[in-house]
Amino acid sequence: MTSRVLRIAPLAACILAATTMISSTAFAHEGAGMAGGFVSGLTHPLFGLDHVVAMVAVGLWGAFLGRPALYLLPIIFPVVMAFGGALGVLGFPLPGVEIGIAGSAIVLGLLVALAARPPIWIASCLVGAFAIFHGFAHGAELPHAANAITYSIGFVLSTGMLHLVGIAFGMLVKMPSGRVAVRGLGVAISLVGVAFMTGIA
Repeated sequence: MTSRVLRIAPLAACILAATTMISSTAFAHEGAGMAGGFVSGLTHPLFGLDHVVAMVAVGLWGAFLGRPALYLLPIIFPVVMAFGGALGVLGFPLPGVEIGIAGSAIVLGLLVALAARPPIWIASCLVGAFAIFHGFAHGAELPHAANAITYSIGFVLSTGMLHLVGIAFGMLVKMPSGRVAVRGLGVAISLVGVAFMTGIA
């Protein structure tokens, strides 16, 4: 068990490093059109801490809950987020977007911190509801002259990578000390959400 977790930890670090390098390279080459749309979408979730912690929290919680949540939650979030992104691109009104994003970090962080284990349908609905706010924010901030489809592909892919980071670190729950660390990270994520909700961050 311990050796398995020790193999997962470097994987998480590699995913995080790869995500950072991709975002840095992409940001340096950002432009218009299809390529620019993909680059903008890929980097957009990575430059907002409130987005990052919520997406990592989805992976953490999925790993904490185990199967089938381990697979379902990281799939539900990007799929529903793409729908929210379409609403944002089309200009549909959605009140309380920033509150919903900050609230997602608070709630998901607390669920991890409290080791909450609701029925899978409740977990799925909760994650899906928060995904709409995140997707809407990405879609509403579509850069001028960027391709909406490639932009959406970019931010969905970036979201998936952040989920994988959360899942990889979430696997530490298989160790007693790792379980404490994961729940502590949940507290930290929730505090980040509070900071954004109150305007401190």
